[in-house]
Amino acid sequence: MSAADDPSAPAPLGWHHLVELGGCDVAALDDLPHIEATLLAAARAAGATVLDARFHKFAPQGVSGVVLIAESHLSVHTWPEHAYAAVDLFTCGVTLDAEPAVALLQAALGAKTVSRQAIPRGITRS
Repeated sequence: MSAADDPSAPAPLGWHHLVELGGCDVAALDDLPHIEATLLAAARAAGATVLDARFHKFAPQGVSGVVLIAESHLSVHTWPEHAYAAVDLFTCGVTLDAEPAVALLQAALGAKTVSRQAIPRGITRS
């Protein structure tokens, strides 16, 4: 029996959303100001409280960034040469909604495909 099937198990401390965006707009994936604005907007769309942000443009291409939120973090790594972006949204508590953030990311990056997993975190604690 998994923790998710056990009603006496403690609720997770948070959720880790792993989002795969494929068939993205290559120019958008390599545009640091666009990626930064998109991630900040996604954090706010999820209902997060933004604390700080840090982004880096790679040569010859690609952007990585993280938005520190009071509820944990939102990060992105782009591979324009593969029209692909990987996004992690780690949320503590149950107040955030990942759905609007994922929809915003898909639209802003022009993703043709989206795959995601939601993993409960903090379910094995004493």
